[in-house]
Formats: sequence, C-alpha cells, structure tokens
Amino acid sequence: MRDQLEAKLSRFEELERALVDPVVLADQSRLSAVAREHGTLARLALKYRQFVALEREIAEHVEMAAGDDPDLKDLAKSELPSLRQRREQEWDELLELGSDDEDADRARCIMELRAGTGGDEAALFVRDLYEMYRRYCTEQGWDVEVLDASPTELGGFKELVLGLSGAAIYRKLQHESGGHRVQRVPDTETKGRIHTSAATVAVLPEPEDVEVSLSSDEYRKDLFCASGPGGQHVNKTASAVRLTHMETGIVVQCQDEKSQHKNLAKALRVLKTRIYEYRRQIEHDKRSAERKTLVGSGDRSQRIRTYNFPQNRLTDHRINESFTLDQVMAGRLVLVIEAIEQHARELRRSEMERSAKAATT
Repeated sequence: MRDQLEAKLSRFEELERALVDPVVLADQSRLSAVAREHGTLARLALKYRQFVALEREIAEHVEMAAGDDPDLKDLAKSELPSLRQRREQEWDELLELGSDDEDADRARCIMELRAGTGGDEAALFVRDLYEMYRRYCTEQGWDVEVLDASPTELGGFKELVLGLSGAAIYRKLQHESGGHRVQRVPDTETKGRIHTSAATVAVLPEPEDVEVSLSSDEYRKDLFCASGPGGQHVNKTASAVRLTHMETGIVVQCQDEKSQHKNLAKALRVLKTRIYEYRRQIEHDKRSAERKTLVGSGDRSQRIRTYNFPQNRLTDHRINESFTLDQVMAGRLVLVIEAIEQHARELRRSEMERSAKAATT
C-alpha cells in the first residue's frame, strides 16, 4: 500500500512540474491529458503528502520525548497521543481514497445493454432498463446520448449503446455491469404466466482521445444500409458503419444516425472505449487475480439483480437487499446505487487492509 501511495505521489509531483513546462503548455492535447491525470490523482496524492508530513511531525515528537530537555519532553509526550490519533484517522481516509477505481472520477462512460434469454420479452426488458437509467440520469443532471440501437418490432431493443456524461458518472454507474433478470407476465402472455427473462449491462469508462491513439490503418471500416425492425430501411444509403479493430478483433457498429460521418464518429468513440477497457482489464488481471470477486468487476455472466414485477420487488444479490421496484423503475435508482457503493467500499477496503497486513508480516 505504501509503495503504491509513494508511486502516486511521485507521479503527481511529476505532473505538477509538467503543468508549468512551456513544452507541455504549447501542446493543447498533451496539456489536457496531463491536467486530467493531475486532477485524478490530486485527492489521494495531497492526502498522502499530508500524511507523510504528519509522520515526520510524530517522529520529531518521539525524538523530543526521548531528549534531555524536560520542558520539551513533557510537551512532546502530551501531544503525541493526539498526533497518533490523527495519523490513524488519516490512514483510514487514505485507505478509503485508495480503494477507489482509478477511473472512478471519469465524466464520460459507455453503457451497453443487450437482450439475453427470453426473446421479445428480453428485448422489452432492455427498453425498460434504458428508461430506468435515462430517468435516473435526468434526475442527476447527466446527459444521455444513443450511440447505436437495434430495435425490435414490438418496441424493444436487442442491443442499445449509450453515451453518458456527467460529473463522476462512472463512479455511480460502474457497479451496474452484470446480468439483470426480470420476472413478470409479458404483454404477449395470454394465460397470465410469469416468465423469466434476462439482459446484460456493461458500463465502460470512456477514455479521452489522447489516451487511446487509433489510426485508420488499425481498423477495417465497412459500410452498409441501416435497417430497422421488419427490414424497414432507416435510409437507402450506406450510412451505417462497422469497425473491426485488427489487433484485438473488437467489432463495433453504429447506424442510429442518417449521416455516415456521424455514425463513424460514434463508432470510433465506442471502439476506443472497448479498446481501453480491453487493455485496462489485462492490467487489472495482472495486478490482482482476486479482482473478479469484487463488486463491479464488469463480468456480464454474473447475475447481479432480479426485478420481480408481481411482488414489486427489486433484489440486488450482491448485498442481498431489496427495494421497491416501481420507484426504482421510475428513476429512483439512487438508493440502490448508494447501498452498492457502500458495499463495494467495504469490500475494497477489507482487501487493501489484508494486503497491507500481509506486506508487513
């Protein structure tokens, strides 16, 4: 833990110097990247710098308490308990800050919703999840943009890709990734039987342009005619765009806009985000084999939540807690998210404390 904090403080101080470097100031894209990383590290680095200063002060008091000057010795001994108490408190705060995902403060993310088992009902559930998230984002003052959609004849979506933006939006939505199960009587059910369907949600931090460089020779671009449900063409021109990243094999497509250029711009945003997440996952897997056990691992195969409409109950299985479903579907997702955040913090903090303890033994 201390090694990580030292490394982050060192990097923060390096970025501080870069922010006044004329070479960096003259390059707007580089300046933007430096400023963003500096801002991301600021809270933790400044807190650790304060903690290090406090440790130095404690060391000085210990030295005075062992000295020959009786006045200084008494003064030092009287102040040491409160200084040590402050150190414990600040270390707890450092553990809290250090347990955050490095991308937690990002103001942009990509949300992908996909229908799973359940056919048309699963696609309708994707639509309902979209409405739930859209209402929640509106309540928070965040922006929602549809980047790509694959609608069905009944008004649902096989797949929906959203671009979301707002202050620290990824921090709030990162734990929504996973399998979402719904239990209800579908509109198409004539005998009143309850069906179980599923959808998956993936929330990915969207990188800045300077964080993922992508030249046109690194991907293949295919153009095709966009189409809606029932084979109806959104337009007659080849405006839809499909991009295939050569190195990773990642494929994205966008057809929501009538303009090829707009679809290409949206597809590039999604492709860069998926490439960033691909590389991010590799790095996280290298650092910790236990990461997959934590909340927010992004594993879509993990069923995280059940939406039981007949009983008006939403249950999050990670915390084994239930909420009033109709309120959540109306956009009051804040109670669920706060409970998950608290649970995630406790898990990460426990893990970091175990790691810190293991490092000292």
